[in-house]
Amino acid sequence: MSDLSVVQYVLIALIFVWSGFVRSGLGFGGAVLSLPFLLLVLDEPLVFLPIISIHLLVFSSLTIWMNNRQGQTDRQGSPKSGTVDWHYLGRMFSILIVPKLIGVFGLITLPGHILSAIIFIIVGLYSVSYIVNKPFRSGSKTVDALFLMLGGYISGTSLIGAPLIIAVAAQHLPKEKLRDTLFALWFILVMIKLGAFVWAGVDLQLEHHIWLLPAAAVGHVIGLYVHDRMLHAETSLFYRVLGTILLIVSSIGLVTVWL
Repeated sequence: MSDLSVVQYVLIALIFVWSGFVRSGLGFGGAVLSLPFLLLVLDEPLVFLPIISIHLLVFSSLTIWMNNRQGQTDRQGSPKSGTVDWHYLGRMFSILIVPKLIGVFGLITLPGHILSAIIFIIVGLYSVSYIVNKPFRSGSKTVDALFLMLGGYISGTSLIGAPLIIAVAAQHLPKEKLRDTLFALWFILVMIKLGAFVWAGVDLQLEHHIWLLPAAAVGHVIGLYVHDRMLHAETSLFYRVLGTILLIVSSIGLVTVWL
């Protein structure tokens, strides 16, 4: 990125502020809601994916640690329960890990535009159900497992499988534990992806974290405030916001796929 103009640097910094905001505000979106904009500035995914990955490791671990410090109490003065559902996290990971590794190492190659279209259509249907306050319930562990496996594979190939995983996790986790449980899952999955980057000799762009980490941190702090407000709002509002973001993601994704 050494030969970019000042305008491009400013745009990249602003996009990373946005990336930090949506990641901490919703628990996902750091990649899928920022990568399309970053590629409009510089069409080189392997420049940005390592940066996004490291940001996720830093801010997800920091958020989980802060929310689970010993001695924390809620607004009524009672001890806080953990914000990560480790049991459900283990169930998701056991389903995701094999497809994730298949995606990371490219053991099965599917047409990218077809795979992307499938995930965005499914996510779009889920998002509408949240917006109208009638969340879809598959009622089938098999269907949930299929969606998680597809999300794991997409995550392995490009780090944008989060919306499909969210669509399943939001059915089974309370809103108070949704974000941090997903953060813990993303941390594990991204560590695998970063290991693959190192193994393949991909430049992790470490020098650019000096100015992009502070940019993402600004968005992260704003997102934490927004997330806290959402948690104390009515549950239907939380899921309408979640559904709206998912619908925007899927719509942008479908347009991008077919252009």
